[in-house]
Amino acid sequence: MKKILFASAECAPFVKTGGLGAVVGSLPKQLNHKKYDVRVVLPDYHCIDAKWREQMETLVTFPMYLGWRMQTVTVKTLKYEGIVYYFIENNFYFCGDSPYYDMWVDIEKFSYFSKAVLEMLSYLEFEPDIIHCHDWQSSLVPVFLKAFYYADPFYRNIKTVMTIHNLKFQGITEIERLKDITGLPDDMFTYDKLEYNNSANLLKGGLVFADKITTVSKTYAEEIKQPEYGEGLDSVLQHRSADLCGIVNGIDYDIYNPSTDKYIPCHYDDKTFDKGKKKNKASLQAKTGLPKKRTAFTLGI
Repeated sequence: MKKILFASAECAPFVKTGGLGAVVGSLPKQLNHKKYDVRVVLPDYHCIDAKWREQMETLVTFPMYLGWRMQTVTVKTLKYEGIVYYFIENNFYFCGDSPYYDMWVDIEKFSYFSKAVLEMLSYLEFEPDIIHCHDWQSSLVPVFLKAFYYADPFYRNIKTVMTIHNLKFQGITEIERLKDITGLPDDMFTYDKLEYNNSANLLKGGLVFADKITTVSKTYAEEIKQPEYGEGLDSVLQHRSADLCGIVNGIDYDIYNPSTDKYIPCHYDDKTFDKGKKKNKASLQAKTGLPKKRTAFTLGI
């Protein structure tokens, strides 16, 4: 049985600010669990609802060097809808009422998270075939894997996939600061690795070192190889084009189901959608103060 570990800063229903959390929350459930042992790891933010935090069990606590700093890592777990979830706990990095703050804080926080993802594997004796990394927040996983772990037989066969959800956010900081935070050697900060316009770019590092790169559609995979949409990384993506593919995002039919959706006043299915959607449109018009008019064209953004 193939083993897959999703590493992400967000995952519904535990923490979600947008599409990243929705995809990471729904995709693992859709994979064939007879063929794949699928697990997810994310930070144990204090802002995760207490109903989830109360279900978590502590698995292991261990020390970890992040650069020259000795940090503590605690790994918690719970099982939800057949998926094993791991939560990386650290009260210094993941306190507060939001998963994100300013980039200065988040660079160190997610550098810690990325290294903790790799360090926990040997303690848990879980050796994934693939670590699926999502956006810049987990993009140092492929970098750390190649820089620090590749000589260890336990890690040698692990492959990485880097998925781009939002190319605009890349995790950019000063080179000397990232060296200090991570302990990565000087040769990792050349123009063909993490260096980007005289700064360090975490997402670029993930794109360079991941075995495969995916994004949210075939057309977008082509677009981001062009200067117009490449957000400065188009040359990197052109260089990795043989390993880049687009896979259209799906939706979770258990959540996005108009016959059960608690957020719409009138439920409908494929036989009653015409009547149901008209009633919901009228309700929306009334709720937002728009004229209640059946022929009015209504857009929602």
